[in-house]
Amino acid sequence: MDLSVVIPCYNETATLPALIARLEAATGAWPAGFEVIVVNDGSTDGSARVLGDQAATRPWLKVVNLRRNYGQTAALMAGFERATGDILVAMDADLQNDPADIARLVARLNEGYDLVSGWRRDRQDPWLTRTLTSRLANRLISWATGVRLHDHGCSLKAYRREALADVHLYGEMHRFISVYARWNGARITELPVAHHPRTAGRSKYGLNRAFKVVLDLFVVLFLHRYSQKPIYVFGTCGLLSFALSLLAGLAAVYYKFWGGKTFIQTPLPLLCTTMFFTGVLCLLLGLIAEIGNRTYHESQGKRTYRVGSTVNLPPAGGR
Repeated sequence: MDLSVVIPCYNETATLPALIARLEAATGAWPAGFEVIVVNDGSTDGSARVLGDQAATRPWLKVVNLRRNYGQTAALMAGFERATGDILVAMDADLQNDPADIARLVARLNEGYDLVSGWRRDRQDPWLTRTLTSRLANRLISWATGVRLHDHGCSLKAYRREALADVHLYGEMHRFISVYARWNGARITELPVAHHPRTAGRSKYGLNRAFKVVLDLFVVLFLHRYSQKPIYVFGTCGLLSFALSLLAGLAAVYYKFWGGKTFIQTPLPLLCTTMFFTGVLCLLLGLIAEIGNRTYHESQGKRTYRVGSTVNLPPAGGR
């Protein structure tokens, strides 16, 4: 199998027949060996029945029905784990992505890249609730991670299988796949793709996604920069707390002897005590995190590095 197209689906009964018809029309430009895996993420609108009917006469169409709604990230992982192609393409089921762009993404991938990300340059979404927030999020992610893409959130992407090796996604981290791949050494580019207005169903995203992106970004940066040295984060917070405790204590003594204020007339003694114990807790949490990090790697035989290739040495399974 050369190409696997993975499509998460949640309550898209109205779009599935047209989507599969467009996929069928586009397959003539795909590699000879291909499959389409639609992951039904616990839909409650009859999507499983529609997918079953469509797959009955199409051997290339495969369906994974999850027991309940786990979210887009989990659905993508379920599809990737069952895909057999050397090239993986992810896209949405809402007809806003165009299956005709899959061949273009694969062709660009064959120019020597490991990941080609779609760029919805002419985006057909509400400007305030979707387009504006997405542009701000893209700029924030590009600035914070150093992975410069115009559209991190575009689901339409093509990957070489090895680019996703050891990439495990949780929560709603699918928008950071490009970031994880780049940090694993993948060669990344982007390609403008078509984007159609939604004609049926409703979007599963709202303004609250912007807050989730910020929180997820904190997690991604922490795991990338400090997962092997968490004491740097907790220790820094602890030392800052100790410094603030010292300043508050000195200020309290100053007001006591030269400022005409007793200890009970200012909050400084309480602040001094609180920040001191906060610093102690931060240092202890840092030590616990360091122990957990070593336990994680040593108990599972994990390495703290990945090898790209070797010469005159046996392969090391990508470690």
